[in-house]
Amino acid sequence: MEKRQLGQSDLKVAPLTLGGNVFGWTIDEARSFEVLDGFVAAGFNLIDTADVYSRWAPGNTGGESETIIGNWMKARGNREKVIIATKVGGDMGQGKKDLSRSYILKAAEDSLRRLQTDHIDLYQTHWDDDTTPVEETLDAYQQLIKEGKVRWIGASNLSPARLTASLEASEQQGLPRYQTFQPHYNLYVRDQFERELEQICIDQHLGVINYYSLASGFLTGKYRSKEDLSKSARGGGVANYLDERGFKILAALDEIAARYHTQPASVAIAWLIARPSVTAPIASATSTAQLQDLVAAANLKLDADAITLLNEASAWR
Repeated sequence: MEKRQLGQSDLKVAPLTLGGNVFGWTIDEARSFEVLDGFVAAGFNLIDTADVYSRWAPGNTGGESETIIGNWMKARGNREKVIIATKVGGDMGQGKKDLSRSYILKAAEDSLRRLQTDHIDLYQTHWDDDTTPVEETLDAYQQLIKEGKVRWIGASNLSPARLTASLEASEQQGLPRYQTFQPHYNLYVRDQFERELEQICIDQHLGVINYYSLASGFLTGKYRSKEDLSKSARGGGVANYLDERGFKILAALDEIAARYHTQPASVAIAWLIARPSVTAPIASATSTAQLQDLVAAANLKLDADAITLLNEASAWR
């Protein structure tokens, strides 16, 4: 399996990241273990989660995904074989997004306990907190790195201005530097990353591990009408994609999937993997059958004609 460097860190990852947002939400611990086992058995190693996964589900308080991953690593004894990425800053009951020094230090301890590990490979700023100076956030990460609790840091959902300010603060003040960036990016949602953030990531050598790679399942072809939206708990997030451009993208995915004897989901992920700015797109799976489509994507090399067809069908400019 091809390995790619995450930013300028020493982390080498296969070109696909397993999203942990579904663990403890749409699948229970037993099914989560099956998906995790299959992912690692196929040669992949980067697992992405967050402390707030999946606080939004009825009866949950947050931390469910980290807890399941921690239980899995303990049961399998494989902590050193996987790269664990988690996030901090979301609302875990404090009523706001929080990237203050004191909050990060406490949240990191909570994540370490749930993950049953002594270190986090990639600790990421989840959402921006514009009431906290970027220097304060980076200083908290510096302490965690010095204590050996965090190896590298990354960011998600920052504006171009705040991402740039963070990188400048790291350089000017000798603070830890973000090595990765996690944007919302896929064949349908292209403009917000490509307009301003993509070039920053390329110029600053940031590894890109984008989320919603399959647009909440839309790019699998599972949802083709409003009647299909009730097919899963995530269907509600797909309604906005059922427009002329969305159907044009699905048609292109269908055509290329038929040409390569594969699934639309595999083609959508393969397009991302082929992007020069992307390191390892994040996608989640709720079954080993879904996982197979993700695995196939990492081994699918799209030719120039296929990429051009997808670029034109999904063009936003």
